[in-house]
Amino acid sequence: MTDPRGFLRIPRRSVPPRPVEARLDDWREVYAGQALLPLVSEQAMRCMDCGVPFCHSGCPLGNLIPEWNAYASRGDWQAAAERLHATNNFPEFTGRLCPAPCEDACVLAINADPVTIKNVEQTIADEAWERGYTPPQPPQRLSGKTVAVIGSGPAGLAAAQQLTRIGHTVVVYERADRIGGLLRYGIPEFKMEKCHLNRRIEQMREEGTKFRTGVDVGTDVDAAELRRRHDAVIVAVGATERRELPVAGRELQGVHQAMDYLTLANRVQEGDYGSPPVTAEGKHAVIIGGGDTASDCLGTVLRQGAVSAVQLDINPEPGEARPDGQPWPVTHPKVYRISHAHEEARGREGTDPRLFSSATLHFEGDAAGHVSALCLTEVEPAARSPLPDTEQVLPAELVLIALGFSGPERGSGLMRQLGLGLDDRGNFARDTGFAATPAVPVAGRAALDGLEGQAARRARTDGVFIAGDAGRGQSLVVWAIAEGRAAAAATDRYLTGSTVLPFPIVSTDRPMVA
Repeated sequence: MTDPRGFLRIPRRSVPPRPVEARLDDWREVYAGQALLPLVSEQAMRCMDCGVPFCHSGCPLGNLIPEWNAYASRGDWQAAAERLHATNNFPEFTGRLCPAPCEDACVLAINADPVTIKNVEQTIADEAWERGYTPPQPPQRLSGKTVAVIGSGPAGLAAAQQLTRIGHTVVVYERADRIGGLLRYGIPEFKMEKCHLNRRIEQMREEGTKFRTGVDVGTDVDAAELRRRHDAVIVAVGATERRELPVAGRELQGVHQAMDYLTLANRVQEGDYGSPPVTAEGKHAVIIGGGDTASDCLGTVLRQGAVSAVQLDINPEPGEARPDGQPWPVTHPKVYRISHAHEEARGREGTDPRLFSSATLHFEGDAAGHVSALCLTEVEPAARSPLPDTEQVLPAELVLIALGFSGPERGSGLMRQLGLGLDDRGNFARDTGFAATPAVPVAGRAALDGLEGQAARRARTDGVFIAGDAGRGQSLVVWAIAEGRAAAAATDRYLTGSTVLPFPIVSTDRPMVA
């Protein structure tokens, strides 16, 4: 374990980001080059190695946080990397992108500052790559079974890597021109540089995973025929049905869906365009939405040179303390948080760019049909009904709609050809009547023997499994990886009758398979 009194003598210190003025001048990661090993090792010493480590339950992957904290505190990065990769295929992704619900579940969070778990995780992952502790792991023998994975986001990649390493021949189909899903085109470069993604994909290729880009299953390839050609299919297409904003003026030029805008900005970084087809340069930008995608848009418009940037959030401004109705450790609380993009906007404008309890009434346009202003109103927090005499008009020459997603795309060829239905949440329905046999636990994990596999259920279409946001709904990268691992374990059992693949115990109300 770490220093048993470390949490008493060592205050919390997060890894510092690059200065705002420096990072707004480029597209490098906010924390690029900022992982300070002595600082991270010291912070790992604050871990109490609790008798009941609630951080495990706060992490959908069940990461062995106290174990790798102990190794990191001693600078044993190889052992720390082994424990980290025991439950997480891509810790360099989660260490950058996950909002760290594990930190809110840390025992110290009851009445003090939690351990900087996310910083430690990213540092371990990065050190593992730098020191050569993550070599490809090709299978010792092939099973003779083939699996098609549709979608190359974190769920699809996690499932593919698990199944490849166990000896199945896996082909990943991606409709975009590059592998990665939202990791590639939805996450800005300043949040995660794509070299980390490219490195993992190359590792997977060396292990034997095959990739097919530019293939839209259901359109370019008949999904039913794909099912006949493979012994099993995993559907990991994500939740890409975007929520709309049906207000007057939505048709005006300059009003865009956030993901379209982020995709174009990421394609510029990939070298597809010399300059962005849609840019905030010299414009008043307004972002509608309060989540991570809205924050990513905010950071992007600032780097493109927006004259002003405002983010509208229909929710009321949260408080600093955990609300009474969101108890520790089971709830990731809604508290006032500052993302790096908010920090950048505050550094430039001097104020928080967010307007809370605000809803859009309509857009106004100029004679050329381009958006020029946004009319908004304050709303009552509970019912979200407009409050009288609170209307105001904001200048808006670029409007980005970041209201999230309502599930996988409806009525697609993939859905029809595989006979997939929708549940009451609008996600691909999964059969809860089939339980996967629990995996043989790896060393150090809590034994799962005798428990039903709460992570995976067989699809209603035989041999088809659902992973990630397509079945769970819009969620976090850490949930996607957890579901991908769970789907891999269920698929392996379907193909061979048993499995040694470990998988996390995820919530029973959203099972793993279609």
